[in-house]
Amino acid sequence: MTPEPLSYVVVTPVRNEARNLPRLAESILAQTVRPGAWLVVDTGSTDRTPGVVAELAREYAWIRPSTLRGTGALERGGPIARAFEAGFRSLEDRPDVVVKVDADVSFPDDYFERLLDRFGSDPSLGMASGTCTERDHGEWRERHVTGSTVWGAARAYRSECLIAVLPLEQRMGWDGVDEFRANARGWRTRTFKDLQFRHHRREGERDGSQRRARRAQGHAAYFLGYRFWYLALRALWHARKEPAALAMLQGYVEAWAGKEPQCGDAEARLYLRTQQSIGRLPMRIREAFGRHVLT
Repeated sequence: MTPEPLSYVVVTPVRNEARNLPRLAESILAQTVRPGAWLVVDTGSTDRTPGVVAELAREYAWIRPSTLRGTGALERGGPIARAFEAGFRSLEDRPDVVVKVDADVSFPDDYFERLLDRFGSDPSLGMASGTCTERDHGEWRERHVTGSTVWGAARAYRSECLIAVLPLEQRMGWDGVDEFRANARGWRTRTFKDLQFRHHRREGERDGSQRRARRAQGHAAYFLGYRFWYLALRALWHARKEPAALAMLQGYVEAWAGKEPQCGDAEARLYLRTQQSIGRLPMRIREAFGRHVLT
């Protein structure tokens, strides 16, 4: 007897995404398995985004627009986390899988069908994504991650796993904390190299500069509990091609000197620091080159 296919919904937090939403809509509409609902949660757009979403919703009843007030347009990370969590909590019927999708991505037509198959075949899989590709000198190139990191731009959660990591942190770095919480609670997290999606906006583009984006990542790394030496190696690795990556160190030191708060989930922080231990460094280096060892 063929098992019942898993159900899923997509939640997309948006702010000023009128240019990107039509491409994402085309991608979702072309899926071989469409979501039961696509929730588009606006966090304070000042462009044509609400009109674009309203037009889509008039044509497709399963596309549902909503607005989240008071999210703070200049705040980093927090509005996205609040919008995603609000979208999930608004669901009357809980699907098997919930996918947080950014507006600036696109997918092959069978992306979600194949991703759902992975969840169906592995009951311990709590969070997953495909591999991110970005345009580099005219070609789409894979971006590598280390450990069991799942891409935040197109991150799928088994509903039980998402419930286990709620509430989400209301700040930049929230999509690191939830993953470490999931791992610490026994859920597997995976990025599948044979599933690829395209990210159409390079890191730092919305911030106005890569340096500003990297500096913010340093603040987030301090919040998450990164080992400083590990962050330094990561910054030096990225600085080979992007000198602005060194600003991560500046952000981390600023957060440390300013005694900024750190993640209060001790279990999640311990998991992260274990993954950043000296003994795991050779594995992390192999992963940085795209050579993952599956477990």
